[in-house]
Amino acid sequence: MSSVFVLDQHKQPCTPVHPAAARRLLTEGKAAVWRRFPFTIILKPDVPGEEPAPLRLKLDPGSKTTGIALVDDATGQVVWAAELTHRGQQLRAALEHRRATRRSRRQRHTRYRQPRFLNRTRPKGWLAPSLQSRIAHVETWVARIRRLAPVAAVSLELVRFDMHLMQDAEISGVAYQQGELAGYEVRQYLLEKWQRTCAYCGETGMPLEIEHLTPRSRGGSDRVSNLTLACHECNQKKGTKTAAEFGHPELQAKGKQLLKDAAAVNSTRWALFERLKATGLPVEVGSGGLTQFNRTQRGLDKTHWLDAACVGASTPALLDTRGIQPLVIKATGHGTRQMCRTNASGFPIRHKPRAKRFQGWQTGDLVKAIIHSGKYAGRYTGRIAIRFRPSFRLKGFDVHPKHLTRVQRADGYDYRAGGTPTKERAIPTHAGSRA
Repeated sequence: MSSVFVLDQHKQPCTPVHPAAARRLLTEGKAAVWRRFPFTIILKPDVPGEEPAPLRLKLDPGSKTTGIALVDDATGQVVWAAELTHRGQQLRAALEHRRATRRSRRQRHTRYRQPRFLNRTRPKGWLAPSLQSRIAHVETWVARIRRLAPVAAVSLELVRFDMHLMQDAEISGVAYQQGELAGYEVRQYLLEKWQRTCAYCGETGMPLEIEHLTPRSRGGSDRVSNLTLACHECNQKKGTKTAAEFGHPELQAKGKQLLKDAAAVNSTRWALFERLKATGLPVEVGSGGLTQFNRTQRGLDKTHWLDAACVGASTPALLDTRGIQPLVIKATGHGTRQMCRTNASGFPIRHKPRAKRFQGWQTGDLVKAIIHSGKYAGRYTGRIAIRFRPSFRLKGFDVHPKHLTRVQRADGYDYRAGGTPTKERAIPTHAGSRA
């Protein structure tokens, strides 16, 4: 298992210990539980803490999931690992829903917020909210781990994806500046590419519409490789299906891979690097190729947290991953800022309450419930949804707060143990690492 974080009586981080050692300290009354996720104990005032050994925090940023690993460079041991799932797509979907609601109300001439003047400027380094949230998540967890462990350095995979090469491995020279639409308008390009025929029924000599192979509602983009031509009847029949689901997998194969995730990482890599430099810790950077080389040389599987453990040239030749079970962290947010909730037609149906707490409880708190009698008698553990009366929702039924004991306050993240603990010691096939 991953090591347990330890704090001294002054809440300063000590060297993480094995779970058995932490259990012994708790059993003997020398420590108390400080935090459940990640599991942390705090020593009693009369118990001295060990001299902290410097650790290296390694990060493998991704568009959807970021790998995190805490490594002891001296021994090569992976002390703790996690996989952080971002919520950028949820933010993007929420913003698009808000925009659609405002547009529909504006067209119906019903109540809506007046449009603002288009004279606002974006600050230097501005990023879309879905991208900014990814940076904020990583920055939050770097700060948390620094409060729980003696982090002395940071390693970051500063990857850069070449979009042209991902579409055409043979591209070179002036083709980089021209792109695949050089000398064409989009529609004319599609007419020539698809020979002025409907891609689905093969009919010609009729008006054709530009159509997405993977609809935008399903994550598709407006890249020309995701566009085709279809007659009106086929376009309506296809609806929100992909070309493969519509019975034309050969058309889906013609579309290039989506580059949305690669573009997100490219857009945020330098901003994340600058945020980490601002912490005052030495920041080591490495390429994705070096990460893959380190991982294959040590015979490790392809996972986010193992990729993080292999970031940078500082990766030890012997990387001990025995017993590590990564903590899976999912960003859930702290609720919504939407003040007025609407139905499917955009009409207001309820308003958001001003208060977020009731008798000290908040939606998302992790609790233990002990119910002694009644239909739901038993012990339960889970997250609650509060009401502004002494009746909360837990596991699909109502429970009175008097039966609840808080395990951990809501912090905008959900936690669970991920994967199977590794058992074998990873030994490199070749001694040393790439120079």
